[in-house]
Amino acid sequence: MTTQPVAAFEPPYVMAVFSNVRTADDTGFDELNDRMEEIVEAIPGYLGYESARTPGGLGITVAYFRDHEALTVWRENLQHQAAMKRGRADWYESYTLHVATVERSHGFVRNG
Repeated sequence: MTTQPVAAFEPPYVMAVFSNVRTADDTGFDELNDRMEEIVEAIPGYLGYESARTPGGLGITVAYFRDHEALTVWRENLQHQAAMKRGRADWYESYTLHVATVERSHGFVRNG
């Protein structure tokens, strides 16, 4: 897992914010999550993601896409749909998904 934020991209672009609380049993989660990363990384227009989990169990993943069409390809991928169904059945106590168009973006990196 990276410790650097995803670079700022030239707006507009799209972000999907997935906030969740997982169940105590996450058997199989890491393997399926790795497969989902492989799939989404191959989608033209996918820009990257950031993910964090609090000690209390709240997880937030923000995925970035060049446009809504790229996000739609991800949402409609059959393996992703099966993973979402498994997540609701086995791994998530609750979640929310927020999709937004980014209008402004900038970043900072300390030199040295």
